[in-house]
Amino acid sequence: MNLAVSALVGMRYARASKSNQFIAFINVFSVAGIALGLMALIVVSSVMNGFEAQLKQRVLGISPHLMVEHSDTVEVKNWLENEDNVIAISPMIESEGLLQSSNGLRGVRIQGVEPGDIETESVVAQSMLGGSFRALEAGRYNVIIGRALALQLGLGVGDELRIISAAASVFGPLGRVPSQRKFIVGGIFDVGSELDDKVVLVHRKDLSRLMRAKVEKLSQQRIFLSDAFDFRDIKQNLEQRGLKVEDWQARQGPLFSAVKMEKNMISLMLMLIVAVAAFNIVSALVLIVTEKQGDIAILRTQGMHQSSVMHIFLFSGLYNGVKGALIGLVAGVVLATQLNDLLSLIGVPVDAMTGGLGLPVELHYVQITMMVLLSLLLCFLATLYPAYKAASVEPAQALRYE
Repeated sequence: MNLAVSALVGMRYARASKSNQFIAFINVFSVAGIALGLMALIVVSSVMNGFEAQLKQRVLGISPHLMVEHSDTVEVKNWLENEDNVIAISPMIESEGLLQSSNGLRGVRIQGVEPGDIETESVVAQSMLGGSFRALEAGRYNVIIGRALALQLGLGVGDELRIISAAASVFGPLGRVPSQRKFIVGGIFDVGSELDDKVVLVHRKDLSRLMRAKVEKLSQQRIFLSDAFDFRDIKQNLEQRGLKVEDWQARQGPLFSAVKMEKNMISLMLMLIVAVAAFNIVSALVLIVTEKQGDIAILRTQGMHQSSVMHIFLFSGLYNGVKGALIGLVAGVVLATQLNDLLSLIGVPVDAMTGGLGLPVELHYVQITMMVLLSLLLCFLATLYPAYKAASVEPAQALRYE
C-alpha cells in the first residue's frame, strides 16, 4: 500500500514539475539525452554486430578452422566421424610465394587444394566474379585469385602470370634460383575481406610440382566446422593422438580481437552519453526536493515514514528514466531495421559504398535488453542522492517559515 501511494505521489511530482519552467527543461533534457544515447547505442551496436558477423563469414569461410599436420585424409576423417561440428575435411598444401605480372609483383599465400572436396563449403566458390572454381584441375596450372589482387596486377580470367615459390629452388646457369612457373587465371573471387589480395588458390598437385616435392609429404588436412568457435574439443582430440594442430585463432585471432575491442570501446563511449543524461536527473530531483520541502514535511507529520518519502522521489526520477529508455528503445530498433532505406533517402550512396549489399545490421535482442536495463540502472543510481536528501528533511525546520 505504501509503495502504491509513493508511486502515485512520485508520478504527480514528475508531471507537476512542468509548472516550473527550469525544472521542466532539465527533465526534457534528461529524457532526450537518455533516448538519444540509447538509440545511438542500439543502432551502432547493431551495425557493429553486422560487420562482425560479415567478417566471420568472409574470413573464416576461406581460412581453415583447424590445420592438422597429417597426410592421410581418410584416417583423419575416421578419427572425427562422430564429431557433428565437422562439415568438411580436405588435404591442402600451403606455401608463401610471389605473383608476377607485367604490372607488378605481389607477395601472397598460395594454397593448394582439392576443389571437389571443399567446393560446396568454400565461400570462395560461392563468391566467384568470373571463371569457375572447377578450373582448378591437376596439370592445367590454373590459379584463382582475389578481385583486389587482380586489380593490382591488371589481370583478368585467361591471363597469364608467374608464380614464384619461396619454399623451393632449382639450379640454373646463375646458380640456385626460386622455383617458378607460369599459371593461367582460371577465376576471380571477391569475398570482401583482406584475404582478397593475400591468398591465391591452385590445385594441390600443381603446387607440389612447383615446390618440387611429393604431394603426400607436403599435405596437411584442413578442417571446416559448422561453428568455428567450437573447436577446442576437436583440437584436443587430435592433439592427444600426437598430431600438431593449428586453430584459426592463431592466424586470425588478433583481427577479431581488434574488432571486438573497437566494438566495446564505441559501446562504452555511447553508454557514457546515456550516463551523463541519466545524471541530469539528479539536478531536476534536487530542485524538486527543494521546491517540495513543505509538502514533504506535511506528509511526514501525517505519519509517512522516511522510506516512503524516499520511494516517492525514486519513482519520480525513474519515471523520466523509463520514459527516455522506452523512447530510445523504440527509436533505436526502428532506425536500425530501416537504416539502409533512411540513408538512401537522405542521399547517402550506401549501395555504391557497399557494392549493393547495404550496411550489415544484426539486432541482438539479449544485448538490447541489457542496454535498456543498464540505462535504467544508471537512472536508478542517479535518483538515490536526491531521494535520500528528501527523506532527511526535518518537518519542524521545513514548516518553520511556512
